[in-house]
Amino acid sequence: MSEIINNREQSSVDQSSERLELLKTIFWDLYNGKNVDEVKVFVEEKLGKVTIKEVIKLSEYQREILEERNLSKSELERLSAAHLAIVEGNIVEVEYPQEIPGHPIHTFCRENRAIENLLQEKLLPHIENFAKEDSPANTYTLIEDCNLLYDIDKHFTRKEQLLFPYLEKYGINGPSVNMWRLDDYIRDAIKETKKLLGSYQGDNEIVQNRLNYIVEQVTAMIYREEQILFPMSLSHLTEDEWIKIAHESDEIGFCLTEPAAVWKPERFNIDEESHTEGFIKLETGVLSLNQLELMLNHLPVDITFIDDKDIVRYFSHGKERIFARTKAVIGRTVQNCHPPKSAHIIEALLDDFKSGKKDSEDFWIKFKDKYVYIRYFAVRDEQNKYKGTLEFTQNIDPIQAIEGEKRILSL
Repeated sequence: MSEIINNREQSSVDQSSERLELLKTIFWDLYNGKNVDEVKVFVEEKLGKVTIKEVIKLSEYQREILEERNLSKSELERLSAAHLAIVEGNIVEVEYPQEIPGHPIHTFCRENRAIENLLQEKLLPHIENFAKEDSPANTYTLIEDCNLLYDIDKHFTRKEQLLFPYLEKYGINGPSVNMWRLDDYIRDAIKETKKLLGSYQGDNEIVQNRLNYIVEQVTAMIYREEQILFPMSLSHLTEDEWIKIAHESDEIGFCLTEPAAVWKPERFNIDEESHTEGFIKLETGVLSLNQLELMLNHLPVDITFIDDKDIVRYFSHGKERIFARTKAVIGRTVQNCHPPKSAHIIEALLDDFKSGKKDSEDFWIKFKDKYVYIRYFAVRDEQNKYKGTLEFTQNIDPIQAIEGEKRILSL
């Protein structure tokens, strides 16, 4: 009897392996430009429905190949669209808690409905009006639509800063690279189109094409999230991890709507006040843990510490952070905390610090309404051995505005 069971198990493994090899073949067919309709027919005939587990395995395989080839934006978009076309309608449906108000997935889906409503009820009709008459009024209306749609940045940021880190802990790295890139393409497209509209010179068709591209990409992303990413996440993350995600989402904010309720499973209670009462003896003094944390959080800069293995170990939690940070980044590699398009800059900087080529590096950028000064310092021990990197981020607008002298207390 055991032999029969073992044979069945081996048969199941062989079948699973065979299906994965077929999926890899499909990937290469699409990569090499084979007709999407032909590939879709092949998938339906040979594979039928595809499971989330198979999508995860294929996603990891794709990530490895695509990273090796460093595809252009247009090629990555073509390949992503082709993959979406062949799996659309062929993924085994997974039930997930869309009906639990306040659960992060419920909130993500709630935002997606608001985004779809913005596209269907406002943006698409306004594109039609603009096509007929590109008047200043119609142009300004589209600028307003772009401003509203850019709220999607919060939706994407929560996904990237909260969902992706947990998936990485389970060995699922595909979304952190592939989906984040597509998110960035959408962000950039909205910003570029808004800029084009702001200095509109009569390029009616170009504007229409840009806006229709945005609608197409956002719609495709909603499908990827709800049919692939969310079920993938729910099949791996624990309830405790979802509770942490829900708890930290407020810091980043929400897109076009808010959670329908506060989700608090009865069995779980987050005790924010609990911490170890103790003292740390430093070279120049002794502080309690509470005093040390309060002191760091009251500094007029944001601090982040990355250890010698590129793992984020700490960040300060002041009243007004410049860049969003959530506790989910703790234990995550710093490269995966940055958009893929800028990760290579961080990698090069850390290499220079580790080799001793540099001890510090400064950047300054305009970010929203702030002028931000970003400084990186290599942290070394008494033997000059590299132990990590310290990041300081500060809004220097108030400093640049200083004039004259101040020698007395403010009244």
